[in-house]
Amino acid sequence: MKDSDTDSKDSSAGSAPANFIRNMIAQDLASNKHRGRVHTRFPPEPNGYLHIGHAKSICLNFSLAEENKGFCNLRFDDTNPAKESQEYVDAIKDNITWLGFRWNGDVRYSSSYFDHLYDFALQLIKKSLAYVCSLSPEEAREYRGTLTEPGRNSPDRDRSVQGNLDLFARMRAGEFADGEYSLRAKIDMASPNINMRDPVLYRIRHISHHQTGDTWRIYPTYDYTHCISDAIENITHSLCTLEFEDHRPLYDWILHNLDNGSLHAVSDLKESVADYVLPQQTEFAKLRLNYTMMGKRKLKEMVETGVVEGWDDPRMPTLAGMRRRGFTPAAIRHFCESVGVSRSESVVDMSMLEHAIREDLDRNAPRVMCVLNPLKVVLTNLGEGQVEHLEMANHPKDESMGKRIVPFAREIVIDKSDFEESPPPGFKRLISGGEVRLRGAYVIRCDEVVKSSDGEVKQLNCSIDPDTLGNQPAGRKVKGVIHWVSAEHGIPAKIRLYDRLFNAENPESKDIADYHEILNPDSLSELEGCLVEPSAFANGAVTQFQFEREGYFCVDEQDSTDTLPIFNRTITLRDSWSNS
Repeated sequence: MKDSDTDSKDSSAGSAPANFIRNMIAQDLASNKHRGRVHTRFPPEPNGYLHIGHAKSICLNFSLAEENKGFCNLRFDDTNPAKESQEYVDAIKDNITWLGFRWNGDVRYSSSYFDHLYDFALQLIKKSLAYVCSLSPEEAREYRGTLTEPGRNSPDRDRSVQGNLDLFARMRAGEFADGEYSLRAKIDMASPNINMRDPVLYRIRHISHHQTGDTWRIYPTYDYTHCISDAIENITHSLCTLEFEDHRPLYDWILHNLDNGSLHAVSDLKESVADYVLPQQTEFAKLRLNYTMMGKRKLKEMVETGVVEGWDDPRMPTLAGMRRRGFTPAAIRHFCESVGVSRSESVVDMSMLEHAIREDLDRNAPRVMCVLNPLKVVLTNLGEGQVEHLEMANHPKDESMGKRIVPFAREIVIDKSDFEESPPPGFKRLISGGEVRLRGAYVIRCDEVVKSSDGEVKQLNCSIDPDTLGNQPAGRKVKGVIHWVSAEHGIPAKIRLYDRLFNAENPESKDIADYHEILNPDSLSELEGCLVEPSAFANGAVTQFQFEREGYFCVDEQDSTDTLPIFNRTITLRDSWSNS
């Protein structure tokens, strides 16, 4: 597929739903095709950070192996060092671990097989199934033909075996410039499948590799490397996304034209060659989300041009960004499972992912109060310096989460939106002369509205009904409940409100010439001067909360300081885009 934090209670519990790949594996096991083995792999190219689309492949490969008591390898497809880096390698390993998966044995690299790949290329040359071509990349594209016209043979196609061996050795020695020669398979330039028209197996690249240094001056292509790496690792089921369906004939051609004994000799299989079965490629539809761009080239461009702050910007579809935003591994795994596996391309609505996040956080996130836009309230019938310590549940549906102590004092803050002098119809919060209940505390009445010289409401003077703590006396009809924080005890914080990065449902549509034109200008808003109840900081291990009536938030551990905590909004309490 080219292209840790504490986990919450796993919402994906239960038996996995059937799909065509699970059914295929069940049939293979029943027929003893691989002697009862299931061995998959996840082969990311380290040229960017993993995104939510990769999560589907990760969950599929690792889960299928686990379900069948098999193994899943992590193998980096590191055949293009010009676009790869150790940063991406480290980030990919970290993200897979965060999702809750463990790979089989050591991390593997396609570059570890470069010597074997070179030897197998020699084998194809000796069988007159590969040749060194002097066509430039531009000329090769011209010779390749089109979907409706066959290609033309390279003028080098009939060079002698010895001549090809000599040139290939000199390519390896670094005697030629980039693009001067390539090694191509000799298949069929008239094939209706363009991938079979003498595809390139090796290119000259004078560039250092993040794993092998300056050892190599030629690098194998993905199509050539992938199938042989699968065979070396004795993979049973090579699961790829649908764009590789047309590459499957080449996958099979390469493996079936190499000597089975030599493949077995370098493979991980310890049994005899008679037990050695070549891997099988199977394709499934990749995960596509609306309002989301997942092409790594565009994502990298957004990072490098400052459209976003980095690969882990919480607006990005990367796992690093989602993690920083507060998405949970359990929710992502559950989402990937619920999306299902099929061979039909489709676009999943973003609300489906958001539902999985809300469902998990609703069960697992403790509740606290935070006022985003504070309005000062003075409770005039409480004495100066008087503080009550109110006990509130950390979670309304889960007593095992315990309780917290919330200070209540003469001066509190409420959200500005919870007060209206001229309320609209149906307004059930605080109005002048009206009453409202403070969450977990008393009923208060607004007795006086204090305004600035320009008419802005600056302070409310209210009084509490001391008989209403924890109950509502008979005859009282106070319907509204609002959240609050003690002005003296609340912790100042910065709040970041994130929304979708794009306004267009399909930002990767060919009809959109410039994605900058569909960027959502409200994808990030920052609020200063917010107040969070102090219990949120009583246990430093807890970093995710539901801010009551506001949404789900997490501590931004990267940017927070000792003096200014920063919270990122993970998601709203309800789908605010459902009617967009």
